[in-house]
Amino acid sequence: MAEPEYDYDLFTIGIGSGGTRASRVAAAHGARVAAAEEHRVGGTCVIRGCVPKKMLVYGAHFAEDLEDATQFGWTVEGKSFDWIKLRDHVMKDVSRIEGVYTETLEKHDVTIYHERAEITGEHEITLASGKKVTAKYILIATGARPHVPDFEGHEHVITSNEAFHLDEVPDCVLILGGGYIANEFAGIFNEFGSNVVVANRSDVILRSYDFSMRDRLMQISLSKGIEFLFNADVEKVEKTEDGRFKVQFADKQSRTFDLVMAATGRVPNIEGLGLEEIGVELGNRGQIKVDEFSKTNLDHIYAVGDVTDRVQLTPVAIREGQAFADSVFGDGEPYAVDHTCIPSAVFSHPPIAAVGLTEREAKDKFGQVAVYTSDFRPMKNVVAGRNERSLVKMICDGANGTILGIAMIGPDAPEIMQAAAVAVKAKMNKADFDATTAIHPTVAEELVLLR
Repeated sequence: MAEPEYDYDLFTIGIGSGGTRASRVAAAHGARVAAAEEHRVGGTCVIRGCVPKKMLVYGAHFAEDLEDATQFGWTVEGKSFDWIKLRDHVMKDVSRIEGVYTETLEKHDVTIYHERAEITGEHEITLASGKKVTAKYILIATGARPHVPDFEGHEHVITSNEAFHLDEVPDCVLILGGGYIANEFAGIFNEFGSNVVVANRSDVILRSYDFSMRDRLMQISLSKGIEFLFNADVEKVEKTEDGRFKVQFADKQSRTFDLVMAATGRVPNIEGLGLEEIGVELGNRGQIKVDEFSKTNLDHIYAVGDVTDRVQLTPVAIREGQAFADSVFGDGEPYAVDHTCIPSAVFSHPPIAAVGLTEREAKDKFGQVAVYTSDFRPMKNVVAGRNERSLVKMICDGANGTILGIAMIGPDAPEIMQAAAVAVKAKMNKADFDATTAIHPTVAEELVLLR
């Protein structure tokens, strides 16, 4: 397949979800593939992101489930929570999944280098050990890392990376940010018994989600005891003699916390890769600029996943990796990933899930829209005596009823949204939902009962 002067047909830098998929599929197409990873195989999602975080979300939710169980006839005596036990069990399963990723690549004869790699020539990669190899194509899949604001004392702030390895649950935690990571960890720490304060530089949380969903989440979060500070800029973090952290805000007010965590976005991992030296074009946020086929301005260098800052979601990186490998090494026609109408979720307490346009986006784009909502208390919450309401929202084109977007907040919203996303992606009509018989009693039935 490749010219004999190259050691490999493909060399992948970064073995996260996108890099793993691209390497495996390319190898399955007959390419000689090598991949380098300086940390742990699996990348952000497996090692320090969505996988361990979802495990913590499950663990945190038992706090409510055990409380609600009494209304369902259960007597739970002597309940207690052991953070260390959960933490270590989660990390053990992370290691198991890392092994699965590694085994998958090895079964496809992908050579793995457990060290840093840098592009040092047109088709040349130099490893940390000093070894040099060549490849016809180079794929950059190095992902992104948490951004920490540059204020005095920022070295005292942790990120989501470190949150999985804490020695104890803090009594009082300040979380900087208003996005999905901030709200997810706010829910996790709150359920584990922490006093949680969320400080956001703007005046809204979850800016990309429908206003009805984010408002509902904030109402519920406030009822659970989570405090929100808006238009709050941190000026300084100072470690006190007792090991706590005094935080001074831009308005000169100060408060003390046991832990300060930054969840203020993520930045592409491009440092030390040799990109500028070889002329790879970068964007104004440090992202690698690519075309629809994930190719950079250099014909032999591609990039997928968070390092391109297109859509920072693991399933998107996987699709991009698959499309790259099929297009470059497969026998079929090259194809690109469709980055529109991507479903997403926030694993808050309760979770939010959405696909398609928000109500505001739909009105801006289509003008006339029809909005259908269902605001209700799930049966489980009614029996448990929990005054927590769910919300389902469907936005349709007012001219023909085509579904433009769906959003939900409530139990199992992400699980329900996965199937609903197929309908939105397929441009189905509200009438198609109306004609579908409900599964009763479920939360999901609200989608086909909207009137």
